[in-house]
Amino acid sequence: MAGGGKVEELQPHPPREQLPNIYYCITSPPPWPEAILLGFQHYLVMLGTTVLIPTALVPQMGGGNREKADVIQTLLFVAGLSTLLQSLFGTRLPAVIGGSYTFVPTTISIILAGRFSDEVDPVEKFKRIMRAIQGALIVASTLQIVLGFSGLWRNVTRFLSPLSAAPLIALVGFGLYELGFPGVAKCVEIGLPELIIIVFVSQYMPHVIKAGRHVFDRFAVIFAVVIVWIYAHLLTVGGAYDNASPRTQVTCRTDRAGLIDAAPWLVNAS
Repeated sequence: MAGGGKVEELQPHPPREQLPNIYYCITSPPPWPEAILLGFQHYLVMLGTTVLIPTALVPQMGGGNREKADVIQTLLFVAGLSTLLQSLFGTRLPAVIGGSYTFVPTTISIILAGRFSDEVDPVEKFKRIMRAIQGALIVASTLQIVLGFSGLWRNVTRFLSPLSAAPLIALVGFGLYELGFPGVAKCVEIGLPELIIIVFVSQYMPHVIKAGRHVFDRFAVIFAVVIVWIYAHLLTVGGAYDNASPRTQVTCRTDRAGLIDAAPWLVNAS
């Protein structure tokens, strides 16, 4: 400062109950009906990345539709339970705790281990590999628990400001493009309309239809999923894929997943 005066330290902005251009803040949550719809939409968004993990790994482990359905149900249940725990007792951030792709390379190395190659029964092979994966995850989680309760991670979080967290999340999202876009290319007549409808509903519909509330831009994923699912089901029942290749039928038809039929609705845990 000129004149040898004392340099003034930068002070953070005072907290405000409602920030500009932000719909919902900590002290202004959405009403319950809208919160339920937003939560369901967030579930649809994370469903694809969650299902992608068992879809890619379970067949390599020797499992079928029944085992794949069990793994998907377990991932969704644990993701919901973890999200509730961190919302009530943890960081309390409005984020969903889902499956991590960080452990996928290690899981693949366990699947390809030579000690499982001598197993003939696919179901028994799946169980043996699953036990090995569970043991590795327990050891990895133990290290995270030690870092959390010892306070060592607190020293690291000092360097993780919002300016560093935003690019990190963006890079993670970019890393999923190599998995998402090849999936879209497997069935272009369904994947491409999904992308177009999401962009149109979220970016153009609010300007075309002047609604009093933010409906189209806030629930664009729900609109797109419902419309494209009906469209895909009409293509299936209309016979558009009757003469297509088996790979195209598995990818595009709405009746070839086999997960709902394989998943038990009631299970006796005894």
